[in-house]
Amino acid sequence: MTSRPGERNTVRVSWTADYFADPAHGPLPALLLGLTVATGIVDAVSILRLGRVFVANMTGNIAFTGFALAGAPGFVLDASLVALVGFLVGAALGGAANSRFGAHRGRLARNVATAEVLFLVAALVITVVVGDDLGTVPRDCVVALAAVALGLQNAAVRRLAVPDLTTTVLTMTLTGVAADLRNRNLRVALRRGLSVGAMLLGAVGGALLVLRVSVPAALGAVVAVVAVVAVGAAVASRQPAAWHTFAAGR
Repeated sequence: MTSRPGERNTVRVSWTADYFADPAHGPLPALLLGLTVATGIVDAVSILRLGRVFVANMTGNIAFTGFALAGAPGFVLDASLVALVGFLVGAALGGAANSRFGAHRGRLARNVATAEVLFLVAALVITVVVGDDLGTVPRDCVVALAAVALGLQNAAVRRLAVPDLTTTVLTMTLTGVAADLRNRNLRVALRRGLSVGAMLLGAVGGALLVLRVSVPAALGAVVAVVAVVAVGAAVASRQPAAWHTFAAGR
């Protein structure tokens, strides 16, 4: 079967539109992929330099808390608890943002991403002042600020409800990739694959920056990525569109 002239270009454009001009979600898929990259970088920093703690994935962080309580070497109890508390505070703030801005998904994404940038900038400033050799107090401050930022992000992403783009936890995404292979839905598989790839890209990039450059460089990269997302959301929220309303995302 031969394709008609221009058909290949049409297919290529439609795949791009799934992320930048989706009828139900507008550019949210692309913006959330950006946040997924940022999450990978943050986790690289927190695992490698902040006491082996997750600030985005509380499942892993609770497990690390258990390891620390059991006396396993290399795990810091106070950092894990600070991350947990910070994440809960951020999620609570995100819930408040959802209540206030949730009727307009573009503004919710813009405002939460902007607030996230502010918390991450504060964490960056601490590492710039103190350097890579973080003592207990500055380390816990960085952990707390990053955890609040990621708690905000998680709460907002949950409200935005874009399928297969949670930005932080990939367990169900990977399960879907494996379990749904027989359905041969290439668009769904691609979205899930890009989510996994975005996290991997952020983790690799963050680890390289931490190990070969510095912690401030890695956090600077996170700030830059989330700032781009905030600007993208701000631009996208200005023009009236169906995807702005929460009902369009269901």
